Amino acid sequence: MKKILVPIDFSKPSEYASKMAARIAKKSNATVYLIHMIELPKGVIDMGAGSRFSIPESMLYLRKVREKVLQFKDKIFSDDIHVEYFIKLNTPFEGIQKYAEKINADLIIMGSKGHSEFEEILIGSNTEKVVRTSKTPVIVVKKDDKKFKIKNLVFASSFKNDNKEVFSKFLDFAHKFGSKVHLLKVNTPSHFESTHDAKEKVKDFIKEYKLPKHSINIYNDTSVENGILNFSKDVNADIIALSTHGRSGLSHLFSASVTKNLSKSALKPMLTIKV
Repeated sequence: MKKILVPIDFSKPSEYASKMAARIAKKSNATVYLIHMIELPKGVIDMGAGSRFSIPESMLYLRKVREKVLQFKDKIFSDDIHVEYFIKLNTPFEGIQKYAEKINADLIIMGSKGHSEFEEILIGSNTEKVVRTSKTPVIVVKKDDKKFKIKNLVFASSFKNDNKEVFSKFLDFAHKFGSKVHLLKVNTPSHFESTHDAKEKVKDFIKEYKLPKHSINIYNDTSVENGILNFSKDVNADIIALSTHGRSGLSHLFSASVTKNLSKSALKPMLTIKV
């Protein structure tokens, strides 16, 4: 956990993401890379005849943006955290992806609205696109938790073999911070199996891994999303972890309706790792 990328747009959600990055960086001695993407009007880039912006005007605009980035940096980060910043002319989604690959980022932290409708939070948004396609683990933050710690991590899964690569990445994260891992399999009336069978499935899934302090939990609820939310409240989870799939949006493990409800309701940070 040496390189943390944080896209910023000076909004409250990007402040929340930056504050979490600062806390993680302190624990892991990581460098934080702030990136601000500018989608300039065509006239700013095209300086040919008839353009609406002159070169001096464009340079002044970029200088003002740089000043704003520096103010943002100084507001959020203390001097003992190494922070680098970059301003790129690109669409946010493409720019974030390219820069994450360029610096070989270990983690991306992004802000997202906490109480808006799902379509406004994720569908079609830059956050959703990054989460769906990023090869780098992504944490989505919806609020500022001043007491945030990384002690209790919930890994919600069906514990099928195609999630093992995701689980390995999740364990890397847990080991870094000495977190307790709560392995969670939710039973619902329509997809029910005995506690014994469910526990054996989880035990078989994890037998080849070296786990930190952990618990195996079979949780009965009316729906998968309710089970994840209720269990996470019971154990006072700091982060809820899900796997993602490039073709199906946020979650490979759960249906679209489950992901929708969970994303709308869960204000705890969500760690997503691509299958």
